[in-house]
Amino acid sequence: MAHQSRPQHGDPERFPDPDSPPARDPLPLRGRVALVTGASRRGGIGYAVARRLAAYGASVMLHHYRPHDEDRPWGGDDIEAVAEGVRAVLGDPDAHVAHIGADMAEPDAPARVVEATVAEFGHLDVLVANHARSGGDGSLAEITAEMLDGHWAVDARSPLLLAQAFAARHDGRPGGRVLFMTSGQGHGPMPGEVAYASAKGALAQITPTIAAELGPQGITVNTVNPGPVQTGYIEGDLLEKVVPMFALGRLGRPDDPARLLSWLATDEASWITGQVISTEGGFRFT
Repeated sequence: MAHQSRPQHGDPERFPDPDSPPARDPLPLRGRVALVTGASRRGGIGYAVARRLAAYGASVMLHHYRPHDEDRPWGGDDIEAVAEGVRAVLGDPDAHVAHIGADMAEPDAPARVVEATVAEFGHLDVLVANHARSGGDGSLAEITAEMLDGHWAVDARSPLLLAQAFAARHDGRPGGRVLFMTSGQGHGPMPGEVAYASAKGALAQITPTIAAELGPQGITVNTVNPGPVQTGYIEGDLLEKVVPMFALGRLGRPDDPARLLSWLATDEASWITGQVISTEGGFRFT
């Protein structure tokens, strides 16, 4: 039988060789820069995400707002110790870590944090909007306009303004990623958290629209629901109630969602955009 040559498509970007060997770069984010917001505690998801991105080769800007943590039961952490924990796992010797404090309730804070990141590293490739407001919430009968506005400002408005600032400063290089964080409000009720759930719900619902707007710039946009993760708030009766709700029989750990988020930042996830993805160990509200 005569040998039939493979059709020549010309453009290797549009028509990559289907027989090229699949390979995984051990440092898939080498040369890239990531901004991770809400990375203020070594027990939090932001810290776990930052460490994975750093281990994958990225330089990382850590955003924090210590007054929020100090007002919560878990308290604040040593920011320099947080930064050092991320530096300890840097995969690329040319990468580095910096940090910046800002209150995301302030309208100009998102743009200031993005500008500071670009000034520090020269460009920005990956945005992980992990920060959120905890507390100051209630049932429908209890919430006030101030509670609703407070959660909207931090949990929905500021991630959108971060994405806006990111898109304005992204220089078009491959690997543009925007990653939002939502919660489980789409899977079941969240009693006593009307303000938080409504703000996070808005962020999840707007994801396909932001993805469509930023797609022409080569930027993917996805949202991750980490499910209940033990970051210091699940204790006592709540712990006993929640654990049986997981199909895998345990609470989430910060590194569980961090694995998904860091993978979505790599080129392996370049064809995924506009999605809300849950990584919650088979958690069910009932």
